[in-house]
Amino acid sequence: MSALKDVADLTTDEADAEVTRLSSEIRKHDRAYYQNDAPKISDAAYDALRLRLIAIEDRFPLLVRPDSPTQKVGATPSGKFGEVRHARPMLSLGNAFNDEDVADFIGRVRRFLGLTEADDVQFTAEPKIDGLSASLRYEKGELVLGATRGDGGTGENITANLKTLNDIPHRLDGDAPDLLEVRGEVYMSHADFAALNARQREIGKPEYKNPRNAAAGSLRQIDPSITASRSLQFFAYAWGELSGPLAETQYESVQRLGALGFTINPEMIVTGKLETLLEAYRGIEKRRATLDYDIDGVVYKVDRLDYQARLGQVARAPRWAIAHKFPAERATTILNDIEIQVGRTGALTPVAKLEPVTVGGVVVSNATLHNEDEIARKDIRIGDTVVLQRAGDVIPQIVEVITSERPEGAQPFEPLKTCPCPLETPTAREFNERTGKMDAVRRCTGELACPFQKKEHLKHFSSRKAFDIEGLGEKQIEAFFEEGLVREPADIFTLAMRNREGEVQPPLQEREGWGETSVGNLFAAIEGRRTIGLARLLNALGIRHVGEGTARLLARAYTSWTAFKTAATAAAEDGEAREGLLGIDGVGETATDAIGRYFAEPHNLELVQRLEDQITIEDAEAVAADSPVAGKTIVFTGTLERVTRDEAKAKAQSLGAKVSGSVSAKTDILVAGPGAGSKLKKATELGVQTLTEDEWFELIGG
Repeated sequence: MSALKDVADLTTDEADAEVTRLSSEIRKHDRAYYQNDAPKISDAAYDALRLRLIAIEDRFPLLVRPDSPTQKVGATPSGKFGEVRHARPMLSLGNAFNDEDVADFIGRVRRFLGLTEADDVQFTAEPKIDGLSASLRYEKGELVLGATRGDGGTGENITANLKTLNDIPHRLDGDAPDLLEVRGEVYMSHADFAALNARQREIGKPEYKNPRNAAAGSLRQIDPSITASRSLQFFAYAWGELSGPLAETQYESVQRLGALGFTINPEMIVTGKLETLLEAYRGIEKRRATLDYDIDGVVYKVDRLDYQARLGQVARAPRWAIAHKFPAERATTILNDIEIQVGRTGALTPVAKLEPVTVGGVVVSNATLHNEDEIARKDIRIGDTVVLQRAGDVIPQIVEVITSERPEGAQPFEPLKTCPCPLETPTAREFNERTGKMDAVRRCTGELACPFQKKEHLKHFSSRKAFDIEGLGEKQIEAFFEEGLVREPADIFTLAMRNREGEVQPPLQEREGWGETSVGNLFAAIEGRRTIGLARLLNALGIRHVGEGTARLLARAYTSWTAFKTAATAAAEDGEAREGLLGIDGVGETATDAIGRYFAEPHNLELVQRLEDQITIEDAEAVAADSPVAGKTIVFTGTLERVTRDEAKAKAQSLGAKVSGSVSAKTDILVAGPGAGSKLKKATELGVQTLTEDEWFELIGG
């Protein structure tokens, strides 16, 4: 049997099905870890689930959903500590699962920078520590603030706890910049982890599942003396805000941190050769068991800091770094059943219910089966002995059936013709006009009539990257929905009134698990979200193929809800409105068609109107409004000689411009390099302002 497909080989529908499963798993573990401090799997396994999802969404950006766990770098601050706003975001990393992915990463770097194979580009390689990211702020050599990564933009103030670590200096030795924000990883050694669990057993308390869980729990104690008793350690490997540069390269800057008194990883190397990077990776992998700390891969970074600055970042990760994950782990178990999960978009995802088995230190009882075509291709039957794989320590996949062990009566999977919801609405596989094939995913045709889809819409509506309503999680949505208290988004904002006026019986505060304080906190959280930014609202609506990234593009392009709604409502029938959506760089036909369908549906318009009556929608903030190109639509064509096309587009967007791939009457400026063809001709015919590359840089001030 063939192995699991690489991310690069997935079709859109295969990726969509996997995204549904991965997102559900990650949200479940988010609740267990961040809210209850009781993880169900190891933190390494959780991180790997998230990295796999990031890889798929990077490959298929239109599948990014409003509530996707990847749209947050870490976890929203818990509220136990004061919040700290990071001066520079603490980003996550893209990932690589094999040698080809690493080669592709290096190729992307060269292409973005406009370099040839002959040009020298150095990279660092260092172990990826499996710990908890932290930031240390020093002013004139004194440690003044320590924080967790949090969601990447805002973390928790844990200064007192971090000061208990022996290898975090309170005052820096040597000539440090007046302002220096040091970033690194807090971890617990294997020896200290074993000693901690021995103490836990002695006092009759639960043991920690792995060193990273122990480090995270220890670092987030309200009482710093508990943190001090846990023997945590810190590796410095990066920096945030600086008053002056540490050095000109990544490697030299890290060595400078070592000279200032921080512990740095001795395994770090620098090289310009792919082969040497891969040799370092394999060498570290072989020594993995001998290291006294957990690692789950190797991180590669572009060494030159000026190259890093040019490369910049995407929404969640820098373009100049990547994490090369360690290989998959496998195990054999029995497939006891196949269950169907219905996602927000109606996708029916088959899930393998397995005889529990330990894979890489994690007990696995479920695995995704992608779709019915994959089940048929692999001839997976209920009762089979199957081989599991956690690719790159990610969510389990069934990669092979051991047919020689197949029992008599093993049952083939029968695709559901009706949705498992109480309405039993028909299911169907849509015909994709662009590919000329049937979609791999079977969907419930009930849309918002389907209870499963309604519930999923409500869950992501209140989720972190949408309305972010504290206290209204999946469990509460499930309960409110089943009782009929919340059936659509507007119901959330009328719940307090209905509870106060006696429509909710018994009142929430008299129910088990609730009280005056918890109900008051929930209603306060709901009230605090009556004002919402445009991008968050577009996320929250749950329009298929409109994730957080697309929502930001739409918000930036239309600025106001009124302007967007007008265009979206007209998009299904008005060609000009549709072209306006398509003209936004990064918004393709799939998302445009989905927006048009959503706003052409009267039921959706009524739902949206009822929601509008309850909330205030803030206009999107203008980006670089004082720049000479803010709000203008720019098209680049021909060969650019001073920068690459990607750099030019990124710069224009940072100045508040909209970048389009086609020339129309709405184009403000065409930047034409040598070799410009049809776009230049069309721009001339339409009277669009045309600039050379030099004139463009003169306009924007270099």
